Amino acid sequence: MPLLPLLPIFHRLNREHFDGTLAMNGQPLSSVRWSDGRMSRTAGFYRRGPGTGEGRGSEIVLSKPLLEPLPQEATESTLCHEMIHAWVDLVLRRRESHGPRFRERMEAINAAQNRFQVSVRHSYPVPVRPPRWWAVCPSCGSRYPYRRRIRNAACRRCCEQHHGGRWHCSFVLQFESAV
Repeated sequence: MPLLPLLPIFHRLNREHFDGTLAMNGQPLSSVRWSDGRMSRTAGFYRRGPGTGEGRGSEIVLSKPLLEPLPQEATESTLCHEMIHAWVDLVLRRRESHGPRFRERMEAINAAQNRFQVSVRHSYPVPVRPPRWWAVCPSCGSRYPYRRRIRNAACRRCCEQHHGGRWHCSFVLQFESAV
């Protein structure tokens, strides 16, 4: 499904579930945007800090690669989840992750509508990325997939078997390109 603009969805969810408290004068208190395409392990996040969110001090970012192939309900659920984080932080002025205030609001939203369900953890399919490197043990020949090369990484199995679990230079993995 093609990506939809997030602001109209944000404003609708803000009216329906947050009494409009996440916007002031028609502008969201937090920046809301799609990721640049690199965010592939998590569906979304809320963060706050100096220089974040186009000078607003906070932002909600949703994963373009994870949510694009899913139905719109997945986008709404993820956006609403992150909006609850923003509401707890900006409106209630509390620092909590998935604590009692978050869960209370989540349950109220789920009870008030049936288009989507907000949850603490999503179970969206995460695309498997092929490894960039194969690490090969010079002793036993075992091969391990790696995303990046790690200096002085050793074969755990050989270190445990021959040196009581202590690192040993004879088992340092040799990296081969997987591409």
